[in-house]
Amino acid sequence: MTAVTFGVLYLAVAVFGAGCIVRAVMYAKQPLHLRWELYPVPHEEPSRVKHGGSYFEELNWWKSPQKNNVVGDLKVMVPEMLFLKALFEFNRPMWLRSFPFHFGLYLMMGTCGLLLLAALLGLWAPALAVSGIGTLLHLAYVATGVFGTALAVLGAVALLIARLTDRKLKTYTVAGDIFNLTFFIVAFGALAIGYLTRGEDAPGMTAIAGGLLGFRTDMAIPPLLQTGLILCGLLAAYIPYTHMSHFIGKYFTYHSVRWNDAVNMPGSAIEKKLMEYLTYRPTWAAPHVTADGKRSWADVATTNPWQGGKK
Repeated sequence: MTAVTFGVLYLAVAVFGAGCIVRAVMYAKQPLHLRWELYPVPHEEPSRVKHGGSYFEELNWWKSPQKNNVVGDLKVMVPEMLFLKALFEFNRPMWLRSFPFHFGLYLMMGTCGLLLLAALLGLWAPALAVSGIGTLLHLAYVATGVFGTALAVLGAVALLIARLTDRKLKTYTVAGDIFNLTFFIVAFGALAIGYLTRGEDAPGMTAIAGGLLGFRTDMAIPPLLQTGLILCGLLAAYIPYTHMSHFIGKYFTYHSVRWNDAVNMPGSAIEKKLMEYLTYRPTWAAPHVTADGKRSWADVATTNPWQGGKK
Protein backbone atom coordinates (compact mmCIF):
# COMPACT_ATOMS: atom_id res chain seq x y z
CA MET A 1 0.00 0.00 0.00
CA THR A 2 2.89 2.38 0.70
CA ALA A 3 4.09 1.94 -2.88
CA VAL A 4 0.63 2.94 -4.11
CA THR A 5 0.61 5.99 -1.84
CA PHE A 6 4.03 7.16 -3.00
CA GLY A 7 3.14 6.45 -6.62
CA VAL A 8 -0.02 8.56 -6.33
CA LEU A 9 1.92 11.42 -4.77
CA TYR A 10 4.59 11.39 -7.49
CA LEU A 11 1.92 11.26 -10.19
CA ALA A 12 -0.06 14.02 -8.50
CA VAL A 13 2.95 16.35 -8.51
CA ALA A 14 3.52 15.66 -12.21
CA VAL A 15 -0.16 16.19 -13.09
CA PHE A 16 -0.30 19.37 -11.00
CA GLY A 17 2.81 20.80 -12.67
CA ALA A 18 1.60 19.88 -16.15
CA GLY A 19 -1.81 21.40 -15.45
CA CYS A 20 -0.29 24.68 -14.26
CA ILE A 21 1.91 24.90 -17.34
CA VAL A 22 -1.00 24.15 -19.68
CA ARG A 23 -3.14 26.80 -17.98
CA ALA A 24 -0.40 29.42 -18.10
CA VAL A 25 0.28 28.77 -21.79
CA MET A 26 -3.44 28.90 -22.54
CA TYR A 27 -3.79 32.29 -20.85
CA ALA A 28 -0.64 33.62 -22.51
CA LYS A 29 -1.97 32.70 -25.97
CA GLN A 30 -5.33 34.40 -25.50
CA PRO A 31 -6.09 37.37 -27.80
CA LEU A 32 -5.30 40.83 -26.48
CA HIS A 33 -7.88 41.91 -23.97
CA LEU A 34 -9.53 45.32 -23.89
CA ARG A 35 -7.11 47.21 -21.69
CA TRP A 36 -8.39 49.09 -18.69
CA GLU A 37 -5.67 51.75 -18.62
CA LEU A 38 -6.85 53.07 -15.26
CA TYR A 39 -4.04 55.08 -13.73
CA PRO A 40 -1.93 54.90 -11.76
CA VAL A 41 -0.54 51.50 -12.71
CA PRO A 42 1.97 50.17 -10.16
CA HIS A 43 4.83 49.67 -12.60
CA GLU A 44 4.98 53.42 -13.31
CA GLU A 45 7.68 55.56 -11.74
CA PRO A 46 6.90 56.14 -8.03
CA SER A 47 6.74 59.90 -8.58
CA ARG A 48 3.89 59.43 -11.07
CA VAL A 49 2.07 56.81 -9.04
CA LYS A 50 1.63 59.35 -6.22
CA HIS A 51 -0.58 61.62 -8.34
CA GLY A 52 -2.07 59.01 -10.66
CA GLY A 53 0.04 59.94 -13.66
CA SER A 54 1.61 57.95 -16.46
CA TYR A 55 4.42 58.08 -18.98
CA PHE A 56 2.00 59.81 -21.37
CA GLU A 57 2.76 63.01 -19.44
CA GLU A 58 6.22 63.12 -20.98
CA LEU A 59 6.88 65.16 -24.10
CA ASN A 60 7.39 62.80 -27.06
CA TRP A 61 6.69 59.86 -24.79
CA TRP A 62 6.71 57.42 -27.70
CA LYS A 63 10.40 58.08 -28.25
CA SER A 64 11.45 57.05 -24.75
CA PRO A 65 11.85 53.39 -23.72
CA GLN A 66 9.25 52.19 -21.26
CA LYS A 67 10.44 51.47 -17.74
CA ASN A 68 8.93 48.74 -15.61
CA ASN A 69 8.96 49.35 -11.87
CA VAL A 70 9.02 45.77 -10.57
CA VAL A 71 9.03 46.92 -6.95
CA GLY A 72 5.82 48.83 -7.57
CA ASP A 73 4.19 45.71 -8.99
CA LEU A 74 5.25 43.66 -5.99
CA LYS A 75 3.90 46.23 -3.53
CA VAL A 76 0.45 45.62 -4.96
CA MET A 77 0.65 41.94 -5.89
CA VAL A 78 2.11 40.57 -2.63
CA PRO A 79 -0.60 42.02 -0.31
CA GLU A 80 -3.25 40.93 -2.79
CA MET A 81 -1.95 37.37 -3.09
CA LEU A 82 -1.14 36.80 0.58
CA PHE A 83 -3.86 38.81 2.31
CA LEU A 84 -6.61 39.22 -0.33
CA LYS A 85 -6.44 42.99 0.09
CA ALA A 86 -9.16 43.86 -2.42
CA LEU A 87 -11.60 41.41 -0.85
CA PHE A 88 -10.80 42.88 2.58
CA GLU A 89 -11.62 46.37 1.32
CA PHE A 90 -14.76 45.62 -0.68
CA ASN A 91 -16.33 42.52 0.89
CA ARG A 92 -15.26 42.14 4.49
CA PRO A 93 -17.74 39.34 5.41
CA MET A 94 -16.46 37.17 2.56
CA TRP A 95 -12.85 38.01 3.45
CA LEU A 96 -13.40 36.64 6.98
CA ARG A 97 -14.21 33.27 5.38
CA SER A 98 -11.91 33.31 2.38
CA PHE A 99 -8.72 34.64 3.95
CA PRO A 100 -8.29 31.81 6.52
CA PHE A 101 -8.84 29.26 3.76
CA HIS A 102 -6.29 30.75 1.36
CA PHE A 103 -3.72 31.65 4.01
CA GLY A 104 -4.03 28.15 5.42
CA LEU A 105 -3.22 26.77 1.97
CA TYR A 106 -0.14 29.00 1.79
CA LEU A 107 1.04 27.73 5.18
CA MET A 108 0.51 24.13 4.09
CA MET A 109 2.53 24.73 0.92
CA GLY A 110 5.25 26.16 3.13
CA THR A 111 5.03 23.03 5.27
CA CYS A 112 5.65 20.85 2.21
CA GLY A 113 8.74 22.87 1.38
CA LEU A 114 10.06 22.68 4.94
CA LEU A 115 9.44 18.92 5.09
CA LEU A 116 11.30 18.45 1.83
CA LEU A 117 14.21 20.50 3.16
CA ALA A 118 14.26 18.53 6.43
CA ALA A 119 14.19 15.23 4.52
CA LEU A 120 17.04 16.29 2.25
CA LEU A 121 19.02 17.43 5.27
CA GLY A 122 18.52 14.03 6.87
CA LEU A 123 19.74 12.29 3.70
CA TRP A 124 22.69 14.53 2.84
CA ALA A 125 23.76 16.02 6.17
CA PRO A 126 22.57 13.83 9.07
CA ALA A 127 24.70 15.75 11.56
CA LEU A 128 22.88 18.98 10.72
CA ALA A 129 19.52 17.23 10.86
CA VAL A 130 20.00 16.46 14.57
CA SER A 131 21.47 19.86 15.36
CA GLY A 132 19.74 23.13 16.19
CA ILE A 133 18.97 23.66 12.50
CA GLY A 134 17.04 20.39 12.41
CA THR A 135 15.15 21.37 15.55
CA LEU A 136 14.18 24.74 14.07
CA LEU A 137 13.00 23.05 10.88
CA HIS A 138 10.92 20.64 12.94
CA LEU A 139 9.28 23.43 14.92
CA ALA A 140 8.65 25.41 11.73
CA TYR A 141 6.93 22.67 9.77
CA VAL A 142 4.89 21.56 12.78
CA ALA A 143 3.68 25.12 13.38
CA THR A 144 2.89 25.85 9.72
CA GLY A 145 1.31 22.42 9.28
CA VAL A 146 -0.95 22.65 12.33
CA PHE A 147 -2.06 26.23 11.81
CA GLY A 148 -2.26 25.84 8.04
CA THR A 149 -4.47 22.76 8.18
CA ALA A 150 -6.70 24.26 10.87
CA LEU A 151 -7.15 27.54 8.99
CA ALA A 152 -7.76 25.82 5.64
CA VAL A 153 -10.40 23.47 7.06
CA LEU A 154 -12.15 26.20 9.07
CA GLY A 155 -12.13 28.52 6.06
CA ALA A 156 -13.46 25.80 3.76
CA VAL A 157 -16.26 24.99 6.24
CA ALA A 158 -17.15 28.69 6.55
CA LEU A 159 -17.21 29.09 2.76
CA LEU A 160 -19.32 25.96 2.36
CA ILE A 161 -21.85 27.20 4.92
CA ALA A 162 -21.99 30.56 3.15
CA ARG A 163 -22.53 28.85 -0.20
CA LEU A 164 -25.41 26.82 1.23
CA THR A 165 -27.13 29.53 3.29
CA ASP A 166 -26.38 32.95 1.80
CA ARG A 167 -29.15 33.83 -0.66
CA LYS A 168 -26.89 36.11 -2.67
CA LEU A 169 -24.15 33.49 -2.98
CA LYS A 170 -26.58 30.69 -3.82
CA THR A 171 -27.32 32.45 -7.10
CA TYR A 172 -23.69 31.91 -8.15
CA THR A 173 -23.23 28.50 -6.53
CA VAL A 174 -23.11 25.34 -8.63
CA ALA A 175 -22.58 21.71 -7.67
CA GLY A 176 -18.87 22.00 -8.49
CA ASP A 177 -18.39 24.68 -5.82
CA ILE A 178 -19.91 22.43 -3.16
CA PHE A 179 -17.86 19.45 -4.31
CA ASN A 180 -14.59 21.41 -4.32
CA LEU A 181 -15.00 22.74 -0.79
CA THR A 182 -16.09 19.33 0.46
CA PHE A 183 -13.03 17.79 -1.20
CA PHE A 184 -10.76 20.17 0.72
CA ILE A 185 -12.49 19.46 4.03
CA VAL A 186 -12.38 15.68 3.61
CA ALA A 187 -8.79 15.53 2.30
CA PHE A 188 -7.30 17.84 4.94
CA GLY A 189 -9.46 16.35 7.67
CA ALA A 190 -8.31 12.81 6.84
CA LEU A 191 -4.68 13.96 6.75
CA ALA A 192 -4.95 15.71 10.11
CA ILE A 193 -6.78 12.87 11.85
CA GLY A 194 -4.44 10.29 10.34
CA TYR A 195 -1.41 12.21 11.57
CA LEU A 196 -2.78 12.79 15.07
CA THR A 197 -3.83 9.14 15.53
CA ARG A 198 -0.83 7.51 13.84
CA GLY A 199 0.60 5.96 17.02
CA GLU A 200 4.04 6.24 18.62
CA ASP A 201 5.73 3.65 16.42
CA ALA A 202 4.48 5.15 13.14
CA PRO A 203 6.85 7.32 11.07
CA GLY A 204 6.60 11.10 11.36
CA MET A 205 6.14 13.46 8.47
CA THR A 206 9.89 14.03 8.04
CA ALA A 207 10.45 10.27 7.81
CA ILE A 208 7.58 9.97 5.32
CA ALA A 209 9.06 12.78 3.22
CA GLY A 210 12.43 11.03 3.27
CA GLY A 211 10.77 7.73 2.36
CA LEU A 212 9.00 9.45 -0.50
CA LEU A 213 12.28 10.84 -1.84
CA GLY A 214 13.93 7.43 -1.60
CA PHE A 215 10.75 5.52 -2.54
CA ARG A 216 11.09 3.33 0.54
CA THR A 217 8.04 1.16 0.06
CA ASP A 218 8.83 -0.91 3.17
CA MET A 219 7.79 2.01 5.38
CA ALA A 220 4.75 1.16 7.53
CA ILE A 221 2.41 4.16 7.27
CA PRO A 222 -0.96 3.83 9.07
CA PRO A 223 -3.91 3.34 6.67
CA LEU A 224 -5.79 6.51 7.66
CA LEU A 225 -2.67 8.65 7.22
CA GLN A 226 -2.07 7.03 3.83
CA THR A 227 -5.66 7.81 2.89
CA GLY A 228 -5.13 11.45 3.82
CA LEU A 229 -1.92 11.63 1.79
CA ILE A 230 -3.60 10.07 -1.24
CA LEU A 231 -6.61 12.39 -1.02
CA CYS A 232 -4.35 15.46 -0.73
CA GLY A 233 -2.36 14.26 -3.74
CA LEU A 234 -5.52 13.77 -5.79
CA LEU A 235 -6.74 17.21 -4.70
CA ALA A 236 -3.51 18.85 -5.83
CA ALA A 237 -3.71 17.09 -9.20
CA TYR A 238 -7.33 18.16 -9.59
CA ILE A 239 -6.96 21.88 -8.84
CA PRO A 240 -5.24 23.15 -12.06
CA TYR A 241 -7.98 21.64 -14.24
CA THR A 242 -10.81 23.55 -12.54
CA HIS A 243 -11.73 27.19 -12.00
CA MET A 244 -9.66 26.98 -8.79
CA SER A 245 -6.68 27.60 -11.06
CA HIS A 246 -7.50 31.31 -10.74
CA PHE A 247 -4.18 31.66 -8.92
CA ILE A 248 -2.63 31.37 -12.40
CA GLY A 249 -5.17 33.50 -14.22
CA LYS A 250 -4.84 36.29 -11.66
CA TYR A 251 -1.35 37.13 -12.90
CA PHE A 252 -2.60 37.59 -16.44
CA THR A 253 -5.66 39.53 -15.29
CA TYR A 254 -3.44 42.08 -13.62
CA HIS A 255 -0.56 42.28 -16.10
CA SER A 256 -2.43 41.75 -19.38
CA VAL A 257 -5.65 43.63 -18.60
CA ARG A 258 -5.51 45.99 -15.64
CA TRP A 259 -1.90 47.14 -15.96
CA ASN A 260 -1.12 46.64 -19.64
CA ASP A 261 -0.22 50.03 -21.08
CA ALA A 262 2.36 48.94 -23.66
CA VAL A 263 2.79 51.29 -26.60
CA ASN A 264 1.18 50.22 -29.88
CA MET A 265 3.65 51.52 -32.43
CA PRO A 266 3.40 51.06 -36.24
CA GLY A 267 4.81 47.67 -37.18
CA SER A 268 4.77 46.42 -33.58
CA ALA A 269 3.65 42.98 -32.47
CA ILE A 270 0.54 44.55 -30.96
CA GLU A 271 -0.45 46.13 -34.28
CA LYS A 272 0.02 42.83 -36.12
CA LYS A 273 -2.25 41.05 -33.64
CA LEU A 274 -4.92 43.74 -33.89
CA MET A 275 -4.88 43.62 -37.69
CA GLU A 276 -5.44 39.87 -37.48
CA TYR A 277 -8.29 40.28 -35.00
CA LEU A 278 -10.06 42.70 -37.33
CA THR A 279 -10.44 39.89 -39.88
CA TYR A 280 -12.31 37.67 -37.41
CA ARG A 281 -16.02 37.11 -38.01
CA PRO A 282 -17.68 37.26 -34.58
CA THR A 283 -21.05 35.75 -33.73
CA TRP A 284 -22.84 37.57 -30.93
CA ALA A 285 -26.43 37.02 -29.87
CA ALA A 286 -27.18 40.73 -29.33
CA PRO A 287 -29.03 41.79 -32.52
CA HIS A 288 -27.90 45.43 -32.33
CA VAL A 289 -24.27 44.34 -32.80
CA THR A 290 -25.14 42.68 -36.13
CA ALA A 291 -22.36 40.11 -35.64
CA ASP A 292 -23.82 37.29 -37.68
CA GLY A 293 -20.59 35.40 -38.39
CA LYS A 294 -20.42 36.75 -41.93
CA ARG A 295 -19.23 40.31 -41.30
CA SER A 296 -15.68 40.94 -40.17
CA TRP A 297 -14.89 42.52 -36.82
CA ALA A 298 -13.56 45.58 -38.67
CA ASP A 299 -16.94 45.95 -40.39
CA VAL A 300 -18.86 45.45 -37.15
CA ALA A 301 -16.66 47.89 -35.23
CA THR A 302 -17.05 50.65 -37.81
CA THR A 303 -20.82 50.29 -38.13
CA ASN A 304 -23.20 52.53 -36.18
CA PRO A 305 -26.10 50.26 -35.17
CA TRP A 306 -28.26 53.28 -34.34
CA GLN A 307 -28.18 54.53 -37.91
CA GLY A 308 -29.58 51.48 -39.65
CA GLY A 309 -26.22 49.79 -40.14
CA LYS A 310 -24.64 52.85 -41.78
CA LYS A 311 -20.99 53.57 -41.09
